[in-house]
Amino acid sequence: PPYPYSTLIRYAIEGSERGKLTLSELYSHIEARFPWFGKNGAGWKNSIRHNLSLNKSFVKIPRPLTEPGKGSYWCIN
Repeated sequence: PPYPYSTLIRYAIEGSERGKLTLSELYSHIEARFPWFGKNGAGWKNSIRHNLSLNKSFVKIPRPLTEPGKGSYWCIN
């Protein structure tokens, strides 16, 4: 895809109904929109995690205790 990882992340989060996604949901959204990622190994997932943790545009929000599941949510700052 002709977009940097930060743009792919932003598209996925902004396109979600809740305006936030778990890491797993983020991967799924990117693979669904850009099938290339599903066919080319998992190395790109490291780049997504790297961008999430270093880019101040993205904020990690803890999952509420009343909500089942694993992992925190990511949203746009």
